[in-house]
Amino acid sequence: MSGVGGAGAPRVRYDRDGHVARVTLNRPEVLNAMDLRTHEELARIWDRIEADRDVRVVVLAGAGERAFCVGQDLKERARLDSEGRESTTFGSRGLPGWPRLTERHAFPVPVVARVQGYAVGGGFELALACDIIVAAESARFSLPEARLGLVPGAGGVFRLTRQIPSRVAMGHLLTGREMTAVRAGELGLVNEVVPDTELDACVDGWVADLLASAPLSTRSVKEAVARSAHLSVEEAFSTRFHWEERRMRSEDAREGARAFVEKRPPRWNGR
Repeated sequence: MSGVGGAGAPRVRYDRDGHVARVTLNRPEVLNAMDLRTHEELARIWDRIEADRDVRVVVLAGAGERAFCVGQDLKERARLDSEGRESTTFGSRGLPGWPRLTERHAFPVPVVARVQGYAVGGGFELALACDIIVAAESARFSLPEARLGLVPGAGGVFRLTRQIPSRVAMGHLLTGREMTAVRAGELGLVNEVVPDTELDACVDGWVADLLASAPLSTRSVKEAVARSAHLSVEEAFSTRFHWEERRMRSEDAREGARAFVEKRPPRWNGR
């Protein structure tokens, strides 16, 4: 397990195991709250993953059993306020760590959020930016910003209203009410809810399934979904997508059918 950052204990741990990158928020003593240094370290890790074509899946987690992430470090925010620093708003442009995962709309690698305990504020928004969410029964989701004089500026306002019914989302956005893992599952906000003791096995199952898919196909699907969200179906069909152009001309595009005929598992090379 390696860290990315300056002096002192890393705020984020990074590990590459074959084609899987594991990114772990590493401040369990403050429930993995994110300060500016955490965002700086995370940005370097996302850059590193985007530059590494051998990474096919990312697992994002929080250290410890109490929290995935409780969002912005409010002690740091209070200090910055006392120094007269500008308040945060929607997006992070101009701030340390930009673009953050919540604004890396073209991030090509599938990201699985492993959520145990609290996913609050920016932590919930971080999970919402992932492609797959696996939640332990202990998971609790909330966006309490309105109760703190803030707004869910890392995408909660925009993503939650797109991922669950708008009226339900508004109820949580305006009041900060908490959502259990079971409720999140009922709403289709998470892919799977399992007992805490089965969380890692469930995440590993999703990782294995993602690795069984062709990496250029998963990149193509991610890009097509992101770039067509605002288009009509007719417009989407007539749009050219970067990763789809690469997939259709790749060796992997032929490998799947060849492996099927030869009755063997496909050997993807991502090229």
